[in-house]
Amino acid sequence: MSKRLNTKKIAVLATDGVEQIELEQPYNSLIDAGAKVELVSLKAVSIQGVHHDRPGDRFGVDKTIDEVSAEDYDGLVLPGGVFNPDALRMNDTAVDFVRDFFKQGKPVAAICHGPWMLAEADVLEGRRVTSWPSIETDLQNAGANWVDQECVCDNGLVTSRKPDDLDAFCDKMIEEFAEGVHEEQAV
Repeated sequence: MSKRLNTKKIAVLATDGVEQIELEQPYNSLIDAGAKVELVSLKAVSIQGVHHDRPGDRFGVDKTIDEVSAEDYDGLVLPGGVFNPDALRMNDTAVDFVRDFFKQGKPVAAICHGPWMLAEADVLEGRRVTSWPSIETDLQNAGANWVDQECVCDNGLVTSRKPDDLDAFCDKMIEEFAEGVHEEQAV
């Protein structure tokens, strides 16, 4: 893979309960594309991944949410897992961090339950998205046009449904991160 992202710095926002494959594959794809990637979380040291409902590996945290700003990054990844976004959306600083990417028109990629953070950040009005089916109603109530497709892109916002969609998700995420700021995305 070419180093399309060698000038880009990308944040991956996750906490305990993150679906391991939805953290690892995008993270590694970004590294392979040349990006500098930082794992941002609610707490320092490490977070616990899961394989659906079983414990997975621990992942080292680069920065806590209190140490970062959307201005520090060129893009944001929101992996899924049920517990991960549910905990993140209860943290006002994390929600503001996500919202600021949209205010700045920067690309964001969210998979599975990750789009819950987008609903909490109130950035879905009129946007076409997908997600894990159980949060369809939540996203629609937040103003999104939910569709059941492998990967959806709406002005720099990339969403996918599940781990089976990761290849398409990662390819489109890298394309959008390479493109950069979308002026029409800014809210």
